Amino acid sequence: MMRAPSGWAVAVRNPGGDIEAVSHQLPRLSSRSKWARIPLVRGVLVLGESLTLGFRALAWSGQRSAGEDEEPVSTGQMATSMTLAGVFFIAVFIVVPLLAARWGGLDASSAWFHLVEAVVRIAMLVGYIWLIGRWEEIGRVFAYHGAEHMTIHAYEAGDPLDLDHIGTYRPEHPRCGTSFLLIVMLVAIVVFSLVGSLPWYWLIASRVVLIPLVAGLSYEILKLGGSQVDRLVGRILTAPGLWLQRLTTRAPEESMIEVAVVALLHALTDEEVGEVRARGPIVPEALAAYGR
Repeated sequence: MMRAPSGWAVAVRNPGGDIEAVSHQLPRLSSRSKWARIPLVRGVLVLGESLTLGFRALAWSGQRSAGEDEEPVSTGQMATSMTLAGVFFIAVFIVVPLLAARWGGLDASSAWFHLVEAVVRIAMLVGYIWLIGRWEEIGRVFAYHGAEHMTIHAYEAGDPLDLDHIGTYRPEHPRCGTSFLLIVMLVAIVVFSLVGSLPWYWLIASRVVLIPLVAGLSYEILKLGGSQVDRLVGRILTAPGLWLQRLTTRAPEESMIEVAVVALLHALTDEEVGEVRARGPIVPEALAAYGR
């Protein structure tokens, strides 16, 4: 899946070995409205957009990779999936770490309480990612994740989108969603510590209510780190996320890079694709699958 300033696209290799792709314009609210330019607010919008587009991309790619006819995901199915994902996130990464610190006999107003809560939450995140990465299917997803990043690196550097140039880049990227997750965990330490001592059920409610604020602050930090990646402050801000991406990305196969290039071409405008063509050679199979 690739997201550009004006559109997004997803590509998949079907059972016959051909690459299929679909592209869409970005929702107006998050891509072109005045709200998308307001600090903190834009982070919440981007998070909501990423979740929605991610579910749509997974549904479409799953159908095409299985050779099934395309069926649009209904609003009800989307809402149900996102609700279940939200409940899972809150239960595992909000409630469990908080109760672990609470059951340890620590006072919610103490620094030790927030430290234990944060350590448990980060350990569970890293452990969860490591565990699912042991599955062969998820391992291939992580390799495609690496292919996306390597392709974006080459595009942002102004290089031709061929295998020789894309293959020189690392699979980690400073603006990855994985980095965003880790920044959320770290920012939450500070934000949640401001709540003070409350009954356990009010502590859980406060964590849930403060999620938009944590997401907004985290997005601003991620954006700052990505824009200053060549400076010391940028390297410091992006380092933890890049470390975590060593678990969520793998070195891809060439066939995976071909799919990533197709997705990128479909996400770009015709003018932007023309600029890419002017740089030099493009992966032949990707260019053929692009078909424009």
